[in-house]
Amino acid sequence: MTIPQPQTRQFRAFATNLEYARKMVKAGEALDHFQSPVIDIGDFYRAAWVQAVSAIDHWFHEELYARVTELAADDSPAMPHQLTRFELPLGRVEEVRRGDLTLADAVAEHVRSKWASASLQNPYKITEALKLVTEQDVWGKAAVQLNEWNRGRTAMDAKAVKRQLLQITNRRNKIAHEADLEDGELKRRRPISEADVTDAINWIERIALAIAKVLDS
Repeated sequence: MTIPQPQTRQFRAFATNLEYARKMVKAGEALDHFQSPVIDIGDFYRAAWVQAVSAIDHWFHEELYARVTELAADDSPAMPHQLTRFELPLGRVEEVRRGDLTLADAVAEHVRSKWASASLQNPYKITEALKLVTEQDVWGKAAVQLNEWNRGRTAMDAKAVKRQLLQITNRRNKIAHEADLEDGELKRRRPISEADVTDAINWIERIALAIAKVLDS
């Protein structure tokens, strides 16, 4: 089934980045017929895998910054508890006191500086970050949404969704940090196929869509 995508700037960027990954897969498929000893087609698939994980990592960062900025500007009593407890450096507080910076901008800028280098491809770091913008059971509700989109053919829960994303990011880490070599090997790499990476990309897209829907509810 076709799932409507959020039309926010940050989700459109995510969709564009994910499309880059799909194009890498298509390039690998196109070259696969040549069976060249010079080109390892698997490298196209590995690059696509890394790109797809980078896409969701980037999306979570941008989603966090946009929502924190909006919440801080609204100064609503319904602001998530974790955001109300977010601490600002005294230098920022002084800038706000002098009128050089709004409180919303000070909060948004400090959240960005704190989370810029965080790995928001890890479900546990994602959970920590999202507590700043929502008090919902994001993963549990995302699982319900995924099951609904799958027309009841799956019975995922929060742990299953996290595990699915973690499996994908773990493979990404092996590609990025271990050259995707098999354990104990210095030359032989783990097998990878078009089907493997396409499945990973599709899961990343569905998980992001489900979480976006929860955040907007």
